[in-house]
Amino acid sequence: MHDKNCHVSGRQEPVKELFGELADGTKVHRWSLENGGTRLKVLSYGGIVQSLELPDRRGRYANVSLGFDDVETYETSSPYFGALIGRYGNRIAGGRFTLDGEEHRLPVNDGGHHLHGGPEGFDRRVWDVEEFATGSDVGLVLRRTSPDGEMGHPGTLTVKVTYTLTAQGDWRVDYEAATDRATVVNLTSHVYWNLAGEGAGSVHDHELMIAASRYTPVDAGLVPTGELAPVEGTPFDFRQPKPVGAELRRSDPQLLHAKGIDHNMVLDKGPTERPEHFATLREPVSGRTLRIATTEPGVQLYTGNFLDGTLVGPGGRAYRQGDAVCLETQHFPDSPNRAEFPSTVLRPGGTYRSTTVHSFTL
Repeated sequence: MHDKNCHVSGRQEPVKELFGELADGTKVHRWSLENGGTRLKVLSYGGIVQSLELPDRRGRYANVSLGFDDVETYETSSPYFGALIGRYGNRIAGGRFTLDGEEHRLPVNDGGHHLHGGPEGFDRRVWDVEEFATGSDVGLVLRRTSPDGEMGHPGTLTVKVTYTLTAQGDWRVDYEAATDRATVVNLTSHVYWNLAGEGAGSVHDHELMIAASRYTPVDAGLVPTGELAPVEGTPFDFRQPKPVGAELRRSDPQLLHAKGIDHNMVLDKGPTERPEHFATLREPVSGRTLRIATTEPGVQLYTGNFLDGTLVGPGGRAYRQGDAVCLETQHFPDSPNRAEFPSTVLRPGGTYRSTTVHSFTL
């Protein structure tokens, strides 16, 4: 694979190619990079992780991120596979919030709620991408300016997201944003993980640990009620490793609302200056293990409940319910309407910063 670029052992500097065109003729490019045994492919459309390949304990590579092999399907059918999410990850109730006495109305795209930045969120925008190779790291810097009023959000928001592959094979995501007017920001990444390989079937046997003693229960519209409830005795208790699917069939009202788990876990560590480990996901057969560290106070745990067999991945296999798990690091859903939740307000002169690190071991 492009040996001429392998100046450092196992490191491939980013290679750019045309991936396809959107319906309006906009070109979409793909960057391929490799470091420390991790292979990453990223699209300019939506900052999408189109593929993330890891070896198993016998050295065999598989793509562990659900996605598609053509841009048309991403544009027409993607449930946020691998995408950068903004301006606001997760739900804002009723598509409205009040900030400094002014109400802002947002388009609704999830029942009556605003989800993941709306129908034309960051996941559906083409980003400016610049590649880099610095020291032992390789990566991409993604930038875009979200104009004042985009999807109803106030303020011109200047966004920079850096994807770094380290010599250890870690995938690090650093988010930064600045605004010229008070606004709310909650950026995340929406990779659908299956450590056995995309299209390999259910992730219910993956072992998951999340250091979260509380979670935010939701109403029938999957919006938090405002309560921070203990996980003790509920299907949301992952403080000790257990299979993802261990309790998904329990007759719990919260599971029935979401057809599984689609809930924000309140991380015990809280918001932190530096990324701290909070979750480990392990696939027992391949041995592939994902450890995640973040600066964020929450993570949306989603068990692929709305995959219904109508989408087909690059491997030619249909994606069905439970074929992936998402761990979206974030501030809590509906925080703009919940003064008791950690604030997502960004003001002029301030800088939004968030970092999440994905480490892969066997």
